[in-house]
Formats: sequence, structure tokens, C-alpha cells
Amino acid sequence: MDLLRIATAGSVDDGKSTLIGRLLFDSKAIFVDQLDSVEKTSHERGSEYVDLALLTDGLRAEREQGITIDVAYRYFSTPNRKFIVADTPGHIQYTRNMVTGASTSDLSIVLVDARKGLVEQSRRHAFLVSLLEVPHLVIAVNKMDLVDWSQEVFEDIRREFTDYAARLNIADVQVIPVSALTGDNVVRRSENMPWYQGASLMHHLENVQTASDSNMVDVRFPVQYVIRPHNNGHHDYRGYAGQVASGVMKAGDKVVVLPSGIPSTIKEVSTADGPVELAYPPMSVTVRLEDDLDVSRGDMIVRPNNQPQVAQNIEAMICWMSDKPMKVGQKLGIKQTTKSTRALIKELRYGLNINTLHRDEDATNLTLNEIGRISIRTTQPLLADSYHKNRTTGGFILIDEVTNNTVAAGMIIEAS
Repeated sequence: MDLLRIATAGSVDDGKSTLIGRLLFDSKAIFVDQLDSVEKTSHERGSEYVDLALLTDGLRAEREQGITIDVAYRYFSTPNRKFIVADTPGHIQYTRNMVTGASTSDLSIVLVDARKGLVEQSRRHAFLVSLLEVPHLVIAVNKMDLVDWSQEVFEDIRREFTDYAARLNIADVQVIPVSALTGDNVVRRSENMPWYQGASLMHHLENVQTASDSNMVDVRFPVQYVIRPHNNGHHDYRGYAGQVASGVMKAGDKVVVLPSGIPSTIKEVSTADGPVELAYPPMSVTVRLEDDLDVSRGDMIVRPNNQPQVAQNIEAMICWMSDKPMKVGQKLGIKQTTKSTRALIKELRYGLNINTLHRDEDATNLTLNEIGRISIRTTQPLLADSYHKNRTTGGFILIDEVTNNTVAAGMIIEAS
């Protein structure tokens, strides 16, 4: 059974948590005691209905304010597919949390309040989805019950978003009218909207095709750990453990270890359950080579004629996540795949206005939640692809070495 990673986004009070609660409830993915607790809390707060948003808003501050602050992960499954849902916050000051939730997603659901239409935050989140190259996007026009199930309202929002999305890099966009509160069009088709002939949200989530989203061509295996048991049964065992970032690996493949460039051949690929014929993303495996080579964490196993850039000069788009502004000349830690080193911010090419997509080339710094293009130089070479080509080897984070806080998430445009 395959897995679909979903991130929800949208403006404040568009109903993200309620929608996830509805998906969990209608797919029978919550326990009786959880439902009893939610019913009790809803009653204590004077709600006229069972507030399904309480299933995901777990922090006390979230429940008191009726908002989402942290990224909440929920797991459920249907007979057809398993799901991990990241419920990300809608407030503008929590944009960094949304980036965190969407960076590993296969599909993003951006909710739009049918009464308000597309607002600034809806556009911001749609742009971030395109920036993070999430392959599939669903615009869920929520609260259709509050606009009397109006087809005209839905079509106006669909038309407005389609015009905006034409400027973004999103391959697959679906617009679905729903009411998370009543459950219309979430798991079952709505009787209140006979004019809508498309699939329900759950039907789309169960059937969206993700097999072609993974990069199966470019073999990239970042080494995370070297396994040397040092016991009588495994005197000469040397294995390289990690997660396959892209491509397909099997015993007998000719490979090269970077950055040294030394060639070898794969002797065996195995998991915790034993040897496997093929390894592909996102499998975690141990690779053994025919030769005893000097391989350590941060190195990468690739094919001889298909290699990433070995680069110290990086051009990238970043989302700044720190309260302290980013400054040119700043020195930070950088982590890309399993490689950790240091980086210098050489130049801020431009800041980006999310709403107009206008480039501000006069920008001198980036503040919290702002996005821009920067040029950096690393102290040690990175083994990098462009983010467009490979979301794993093209992504990185910047780290404040004093506080150890992550201050930025980056997407590599080019490396040299």
C-alpha cells in the first residue's frame, strides 16, 4: 500500500483543522474515546456542533484561540492508501511552519473560504507550494454551506485562482468545493451541489498518481552512517547506510563515490529484513561495495555517467525563518542531505514580493518569513543538483551555529 504525504495550508480560519478532522472522522480513523473527548470539549466551550478541529489542534494555546500554531502531523489510512497529513498554520507569522510541512509533501491542499475568496495568504501559500515544487495541488473551496452552495461563487474563485496559477510552476491543480463542517464533498459526494460533477476530496486523494513524481533516473545515495560491526561473525563487513534520494540501485551496478571520484561496484543492497533486488526512493538501505574504500558520512554514491555538481558556489531561493534579519556577509552552518559544513552569504540578489511576484533588487536583507534569492559559498564542496531536478539533493537548511536554530530553508537553483 503506497503512502501519500499531504500538507494543508490556507488563511486563518479557512477550516484546515476542521477539514482534517472531517477526513479522520468520516474515514473511521479516530477512536471512540478521542471522539468522546472532542464532544466533551466542544460542549464545554459552548459550541453548537462537534468541533472536529480539536482532533488536530493539540496545543492549549491553539484550542483557546481556535487557531493552529505548530505543524500537527496526523496519520490515517483507507483500504486504498496510507496518508500522513501535516496541518500547517495559516497566520502570516507562521509561514516558516508551512514551509516545514510542505517541503516533504506529495500533495498540498490550500483551503479558501468561499465567503472571502482568494486572500493574500492563499496566494502566498500557493506560491510556496510552487516554490517547493510540490507536484500536486488541490484548492479546496471551503464553507460552501455559508454561501448557499453557490456555483457562481465557486466558479469565480476557480477562475481567479486559475489566472494566478498560470504564473506559477504547478503541474497538477484541482479545485474542489467542500464543506468541512457538514462533510459535503469531503469523503462522499455532495447532494447540495449537484452542479459539481467532479470527484470528492477523498476520492481524489486516494487516486492521485504519484509514481511518476519520484526521480528514478539520477542515482543519488547520500551516506548517512558507516556500519562496521567489529564482532567475530562480521570481521570484514563494511556497509554504507542511508536513504535513497533518487534513482534505482541494485547489485552489480557500476558506481562512483563522491567527492573522491573513486569507482567501484555494488556488491549487495540490503534492508533490515535482508538483501533486496532493487532499492529506490524513499527506501532506507545498506549498500556494500566490492572494494574497501574510504567512505564517510556526507559522501555520495552515484553512477559514473550521471553525477551531481561538486560545488562550493551556490545560487538558491530561501525562506528566512529567524527573528533576526539575514545580512550579507553572515556566516552560518549549512546542512544538505547528510553533509554538514559552513557557508558565507555572499550576496542577496533580490527579495520577492509573494503577492505580486515582483523582484525587489534593492533589498539589503531578508526578515522573518521573507523569500529571496541569495548567493553563498561553502567551506567544503556540496554534492548538489538543482531543486527542480531533485528535491532531496537540491534542498538545504541554514543553521545559526550559536543557537543551533534553523534560520532558513533553501532550494538550489544552480551550483558551480
